[in-house]
Amino acid sequence: MAVREKRMTKPKADEVLLITSGDLRLSANQACWPAQRDMEQKLTAAFAQKGYKLVRAHAYNEEEKHGFIASQRKGMDVFMGIHPRAKLVFATAAWQYSHHVLPGLRSHKGPILTVANWSGQWPGLVGLLNLNGSLIKAGRKFSSIWSKDFTDEFFLRALDQWLHEETITHNLSHVHSLEKARLPQESADLGAQLAQKLKHRKAILGVFDEGCMGMYNAIIDDELLNPAGIYKERLSQSALVAKMRAVSDTEARAVYDWLVAKGMKFDFGSDPANQLTLDQVLQQCKMYIAAVRIAKEFGCDAVGIQYQQGLKDMTPASDLAEGLLNNADRPPVFAEGTNEELYAGGPLPHFNEVDECAGVDALVTNRCWAALGLDPSTTLHDVRWGEHYKGDGLDTFVWVLQISGAAPANHFVNGYAGAKSERQPAMYFPLGGGSLKGVSKPGEIIWSRIFVEGGKLHCDIGRGTAVSLPHEETERRWRETTSQWPIMHTVLHGVTQNQMMARHRANHVNVAYAPDAETANKALATKAAMLAELGIAVHLCGIEQPA
Repeated sequence: MAVREKRMTKPKADEVLLITSGDLRLSANQACWPAQRDMEQKLTAAFAQKGYKLVRAHAYNEEEKHGFIASQRKGMDVFMGIHPRAKLVFATAAWQYSHHVLPGLRSHKGPILTVANWSGQWPGLVGLLNLNGSLIKAGRKFSSIWSKDFTDEFFLRALDQWLHEETITHNLSHVHSLEKARLPQESADLGAQLAQKLKHRKAILGVFDEGCMGMYNAIIDDELLNPAGIYKERLSQSALVAKMRAVSDTEARAVYDWLVAKGMKFDFGSDPANQLTLDQVLQQCKMYIAAVRIAKEFGCDAVGIQYQQGLKDMTPASDLAEGLLNNADRPPVFAEGTNEELYAGGPLPHFNEVDECAGVDALVTNRCWAALGLDPSTTLHDVRWGEHYKGDGLDTFVWVLQISGAAPANHFVNGYAGAKSERQPAMYFPLGGGSLKGVSKPGEIIWSRIFVEGGKLHCDIGRGTAVSLPHEETERRWRETTSQWPIMHTVLHGVTQNQMMARHRANHVNVAYAPDAETANKALATKAAMLAELGIAVHLCGIEQPA
């Protein structure tokens, strides 16, 4: 390593301290460490070019074979050795648990810079956006920057500004506050009516254990949530396992057979440690049934399964179940011992990784899209990565939006027939389970993100287009990210790559389709009106006002 461990001393004028956070899972930290080490070496060279020493604030762990902060306690202990006014860089090339470092960052008094490598590999960009969103919610000032190799002019100019001014100025001219008076009257009226209905008949988010993977930015305090007419039913993932045990093998097989009849493919093997097996999929089918039955028992309007520490050691992955829940066309689930179909005729919205901000968004989208007669199938995705693409009529930056299998089949080319289930990566999912993998169909989308800032709920919302890329390019992008997961090739309207990174308050973004541009504008206006009526501050991104 080009950087060395540093204990607490009075900060030098030419010295900057570096910290990094990792996973709780040792296997993930070990796999991701080479990319982190490479990034830190390049970052060290960039600081040296500016006349500054980048010094590691915590040591490489010889026993664990990585240099990440891997727990909240470790993070707190590391910050005990950091001078409170030191220049501090948080750098990540991997997904990371923000709560490992958030306590120290909240109390740090010196300038903070968050940095990630422009790569889809593990991915550092998603980890960066999660920490940024958490710092925004916490009210902590910071600057942020990203780069592929830390030698480009954009990065070096931003680094120079931070070193001398302790801040970085980004272009956020694409963001405009919603002016309710300028909304089309029809959309304004419908959105207001839907909001009043929600406040009258309050909704419930079923939360299967809160605070997944340290995503502080994904938790909405009740005091902010309840005025919108939305409440939480705090459920335990152990209850989900118990309910799974009450689902019969016959019921699970019926769900699997339904999917096969729809044309869905399963990439089965014989080694459960590394390959997908039928038994894993049948357990996922039981989870799907169990989640619907628990939701009905508690009257939930949407549910979120954490599927991380604890549950990952008890059952196969939840992602196949999540994708089924989010789809308008899904296997029927019946009340236990009866022929009563539960939540018939549409999705039971699921918010992946218990991202409550995404849960509120999915609930609002479901109400608006249903009222407009549109397909309410929706999902969140990670803002994973992207590159400029030229060819096939395109000459623009195309984002890779990707999530671990929770996307609905109605979003895919050819639906279930275009979907495949592959075993989840063993370093994250020790008991396996399949994803719900597909390529999102081309079409108009509305993207959005609800977040907490300044003690209030906000929503960024904009338009985009899911585009079709050649098979070879799609496969290349899958190889650069996670090939087992569904992918959406996305062009955001009126928002550049760097503007999105500078503004976005989360690792996740919600997406829903509209059949054409005119309908997309109408759906966006209706959703914006409903959000505003619920008391959520709406910010239009890439558009000045809905037409």
